[in-house]
Amino acid sequence: MTKTTKKPVNVPANYEPSDDEEFMNPVQKEYFRQKLLAWKADIVAETRNTVEYLRGENVSHPDPADTAAANADRQLELRTKDRLRKLTNKIEKALRRIENGTYGICEETGDPIELRRLDARPIATLSLEAQEMHERGERLRAG
Repeated sequence: MTKTTKKPVNVPANYEPSDDEEFMNPVQKEYFRQKLLAWKADIVAETRNTVEYLRGENVSHPDPADTAAANADRQLELRTKDRLRKLTNKIEKALRRIENGTYGICEETGDPIELRRLDARPIATLSLEAQEMHERGERLRAG
């Protein structure tokens, strides 16, 4: 049994996905894959910095106000780290969607998500219209 290997796809310098080309062609997929991987690498580096900061932070200060401020800073860092962890999970899911061929397809409508939306938010799973309907529904339930 032979194992098939994917032929590497080169993304031209200064490439921007265009509506004039086939949706989610190999170059677009590679463009978004690279964008997601770079974003993930930035998050990993930021998380590493946060962990190093938290390890070096001494929250025991002689002044109770200083201790309270340090604890508040620590809580903020922990919340930020949790948000970054959740974002990393969304990036991983987007990368899996690229691999299985469902990236860029709205989970609600099955229609393609606009390239501009994906470029701005590469983890998007809903088209702009579906996202707006979703948000209107949330406002109605909350109101």
